[in-house]
Amino acid sequence: MGTVLVTGATGTLGREVVRLLVARGVAVRGLSRRVRAGGDGVEWVVGDLVSGAGMARALAGVEVVVDCATTQKKEDLAGVRTLVAQAREAGVGHLVYVSIVGIDRVPLAYYRTKLACERVVRESGLGWTVLRATQFHDLLLRFFDAAVKLPVLPVPSGVAFQPVDVREVAEAVADLVWEGPAGFAPEVGGPQVLSYRELAEAYLRAAGRRRPLLPLRLPGAFGRGLRAGGNLAPERAVGRGTFEEALDRRFGGR
Repeated sequence: MGTVLVTGATGTLGREVVRLLVARGVAVRGLSRRVRAGGDGVEWVVGDLVSGAGMARALAGVEVVVDCATTQKKEDLAGVRTLVAQAREAGVGHLVYVSIVGIDRVPLAYYRTKLACERVVRESGLGWTVLRATQFHDLLLRFFDAAVKLPVLPVPSGVAFQPVDVREVAEAVADLVWEGPAGFAPEVGGPQVLSYRELAEAYLRAAGRRRPLLPLRLPGAFGRGLRAGGNLAPERAVGRGTFEEALDRRFGGR
């Protein structure tokens, strides 16, 4: 296995992917927008996906690229286009792109951007793999951390999530690096489908907080897509770590 470049290497998923690949003896190059010290088994390089600055050096001699970078903005699309063009020029053999379950079923602006990014990857001329996963525990925790600051906690009616441990998604990504281009890989979903209300109640219990729950009906096609379960993959409930376990780690089993 040659050098693997991980974009978004300092993010929630990227950190775990880097850790696993290093533990498996892979030569890992981590892309960062700022200079970072070494000593962790990673060759850190500075580059910017949107402008392309530093990308030629970052991709030199790379066999596989794992794209974990995301800004939740439209500039993600520009970044993927730059990455694909530069990877093609550098002779990269395999691009692994991490995406989200339901982006073709739930009409959210960010999801439309992710779907467009997938299209760029598919049409890149590179060997490619796309892995879609359900929402990370960390994302839902950020939702609730923000919502609990309000006097009432909004709860979207009829909406469920299937949260997954980011470490398990990272394991799936690391496995795909070894397997070579696979097209659309089997999706990775968490072990439980839980209503937003159940998740909110679990969060409040674990945090030792009390808030009235305010039912909220999400409007339009976005709300209909979520209520129809477009963000779920119950047939791919392959994850093991539960949201309750994530809460225990976060709050120390209060």
